[in-house]
Amino acid sequence: MASFDIISKVDPQTLENAINTVKKEIQNRYDFKDTKGGVELDKKTNIIHVSSENSMRVGQIEDIILSKMVKQGLDATALDFSEAEYPSGPMIKKDIKVKAGIDKESSKKIVKLIKDSKLKVQAAIMDDQVRVTGKKIDDLQDVIALLRRSDLGLPLQYVNMKS
Repeated sequence: MASFDIISKVDPQTLENAINTVKKEIQNRYDFKDTKGGVELDKKTNIIHVSSENSMRVGQIEDIILSKMVKQGLDATALDFSEAEYPSGPMIKKDIKVKAGIDKESSKKIVKLIKDSKLKVQAAIMDDQVRVTGKKIDDLQDVIALLRRSDLGLPLQYVNMKS
């Protein structure tokens, strides 16, 4: 039986490089001159901490983060901007989560999408990944093409292809 795993993760070194280039751009940009705050990456919790004096600058920093991630080859859908800004003294702060792994809801959507496609494969949820097995590699490649066409809001990678 041929199989492969569907995972969702961001390369930590590439993410760190993107955040470092964001820091450099903030230091060099004229509109951020003489401002407090900045960007920090917490590697343990996979959270990007953004802080600045007003919410407009926080929004500009978010845009810089997105552009630098795309330039580094990372998928911008890995960032979760849903958390609201919060004041902390004279600063406005925002925490941006970096999604790692496929949550239960997304796993169920992926499995349902695969089953609705009527391809002769089986999909099984395994912790934070989905394993797809089938008799033919062509069917597995059809599943990959199907998932690439669908918009799930997650950066998906396809690993451990075995025949």
